[in-house]
Amino acid sequence: MGVTPKIAPSMLSSDFANLASEAKRMLDFGADWLHMDIMDGHFVPNLTIGAPVIESLRKHTKAFLDCHLMVTNPIDYVEPLGKAGASGFTFHVEVSKENWQELIQKIKSKAMRPGVALKPGTLIEEVYPLVDSENPVEMVLVMTVEPGFGGQKFMPQMMDKVRVLRKKYPSLDIEVDGGLGPSTIEMAASAGANCIVAGSSIFGAAEPGTVISHMRNCVLENQEKC
Repeated sequence: MGVTPKIAPSMLSSDFANLASEAKRMLDFGADWLHMDIMDGHFVPNLTIGAPVIESLRKHTKAFLDCHLMVTNPIDYVEPLGKAGASGFTFHVEVSKENWQELIQKIKSKAMRPGVALKPGTLIEEVYPLVDSENPVEMVLVMTVEPGFGGQKFMPQMMDKVRVLRKKYPSLDIEVDGGLGPSTIEMAASAGANCIVAGSSIFGAAEPGTVISHMRNCVLENQEKC
């Protein structure tokens, strides 16, 4: 499999009053990416952060800022997030059926990496055109909980989507987000996920570095079996 493991602590579970030091702490523990949840209070009921916080954090880190846009109008966020220093821009397929081609183009024009996310109730076939396009997304995020809040239980039935994606796209970055931790990582890794978002299971651990290392090793071991 031509993809590498990427462990992305979800900063939604961090101490927001100390975001820069929390980011450094996660990177020191071995994190590959930092996952940033951007919610508008409309597409999902929760309201979190936006471009000003990304801009502030960027001054303190060179890390890959993996931004997940849980917003109704993702195209409105491309320019401000590009200016702020976001690295990845993952939008939801449910709100971009009419303009995903323009959206991908704009994201790439701002030197960000485009990804597409889908909620648990959305069929996996909905993302195929975006991966098969001449100007494709570079990652698919399979939500393993309903988006909007941290700390929810992992939905194992979503692994069928991951398995189908991995079989169809052997070299695609496939991310999973929601309820990932030491007890669920094996299910995700064996299905073919290589980008792992985890919040409370990392930030709430006595030894976050051990959790990150275990998740990475689990992805690597399952890739060797393929």
